Order: sequence, then structure tokens, then C-alpha cells
Amino acid sequence: MPRYRDVVLFFTLATLWGGSFVAIEVGLNYYPPILYAAFRFDVAALVLVSYVLLTESGPLPRTRGDLAAICFSGGLSVAANNSLLFVGQQYTTSGIASITYSLVPIATAAVAAAWIGGSDLDARGVLGVVLAFVGVGLVAQPDPANLAGGVTIGVGLISVGVLAVAVGSVGLRTVETSFSSIALTGWAMLFGALLIHGLSVGLGETQQAPVADLPAVASLLFLGVLSSAVAYTIYFTLLDRLGAFEINLVSYVVPVVATVAGAVLLSEPVTPLTVVGFAVIVVGFGLLKRHAIADEVPRLLSRVGGLF
Repeated sequence: MPRYRDVVLFFTLATLWGGSFVAIEVGLNYYPPILYAAFRFDVAALVLVSYVLLTESGPLPRTRGDLAAICFSGGLSVAANNSLLFVGQQYTTSGIASITYSLVPIATAAVAAAWIGGSDLDARGVLGVVLAFVGVGLVAQPDPANLAGGVTIGVGLISVGVLAVAVGSVGLRTVETSFSSIALTGWAMLFGALLIHGLSVGLGETQQAPVADLPAVASLLFLGVLSSAVAYTIYFTLLDRLGAFEINLVSYVVPVVATVAGAVLLSEPVTPLTVVGFAVIVVGFGLLKRHAIADEVPRLLSRVGGLF
């Protein structure tokens, strides 16, 4: 039974994270992008911090390492990343945004190699990173006559957000914390929400209360509760059970969910070049992680075979 539970949780996580890109598209019709990102993490922080305070014996940050981790995660992975994602997604479809976001494991490996050293980044690994960014270029479909507009600028902003996630993730590896990963995520969301609100005010966005229209309420609750608080709890649960390699595979299921959901629910177009670009990114991931694939795929296949 636990084996089936992990499979269900894996695809639930992919569905929640894939659906988040569609929810962003819906909510951007009602809010300025950065304010909308702030509202997302207001809701997420309220849910997750409340959960942590009620269920954990040591939920509060106590050490310099805890504060540094909150700064890395809240400042980069939450605030910088989501501000860029929400602004960038004004120019893209849900599918294109999610495919660009699938660079996260690749960018993280590259940043780790540059910062703390990484065994994956040999010549073939470098080729994998290059291929991945070529794939993003294909997804962006740049127009040489309009490089500063359209999908190109959206993909560019989201790609910078991906790098922020990568730097934040690697930065976390350099500090020691005294509380759980879920507690860290909750406090990082709270810190990130405050930073995003400050950025929204600083950039002169129109400040407003949450909108009461059903699509606006549904998209905000989906983002704040399901694809943030619930999804990250699932993520850390599966990380403990499955390991980093298997949970990273969710990054390549999420774009499928987002692209299909965007096409069905929002009538977003899916071009052949978008599909080719995603395939090139997956090939890049395969080159970068070929040693892990060789080690983990037999175990993964055995796990799947054990379900039947």
C-alpha cells in the first residue's frame, strides 16, 4: 500500500504544480502581477506556518543558520523567483512558462558545480546544460525583430527566476538549520511574502484587496493552499522517501500537466516548436544526470514493477 501511496502523491504533486501555472494565468486578469504573487504567499504562509506551529515541537528559527536559510529560500526561491515568474507569465502561456521552469534541476546542478563543486558537470554535463538552454530558446521562439517583447521577454524573466531558485537552493546546502524543512518553507514563505509586498509598493503597482469574483478566489486559493502549502508538504515527504533524483523527475511531468490544462481550460496554443524545445531540455537533463539515471532507473523500474 505505501508504494501506491507514493505514486499517488507523486502525480498529485505534479498536478498541483502544473495547475499553478494555469491558476497564475487566471489570476493575472484580476491583479497586478507582483501583488498577485504576494497574495499567493500570504495565503501559503498563513496555512503552513499555522500548521508548523500546531504540529512541531521546535518550529521557530533559533540559529544564524536558520536565519540564513530563510533568507536564501525566502529572498531568492520565493520573492525573486515568483516576482519574475508572475511578471514573465504575462507574456507566455502556462505551457511555455512551465517548460522554462523545468530548467530548475539543470540550473541547480550548474550553480552547485560553480559554487561548491559538482561531479555531474564534466564535458557531457556541460553539453547537457547547453542543450537545455537551447531547448528554452526553441520554446521562446525569439523574433530577431522583437527580442525585447512577446514570449521572448517572458521566457527571459522566468529564466532569471529559475537561476534565483538555483542559487537559493545551493545556498541552503551551505548552512545548517535546527528546524524541519517544512518549518523552513513556512517561514521562508512569510519572509518572501513581505519582500514581494514591498517590491509591489516600490514599483508603484496599484494596491487592492483580494477580488471576490469566483475565478479570482479559486485561483488564489489553489495557488496559496494547494500548489504551495500542500504541495511543498508532499514534496518534502516524497524527498525523504524517494530521494532527490526521483523527486526531480516531477519537473518533467509538471509541464505536461500545465500544457494540457492550459490548452483545455484556457484554449492556449501548443506549437510543434514548443514540444521540440521541451524534448531538447529533457535530453539535456539526461546528459547531465546520466550517471544518476544509470544508477537509479533500474531501482525505479523495480519499484514500478512491484506495484503490479
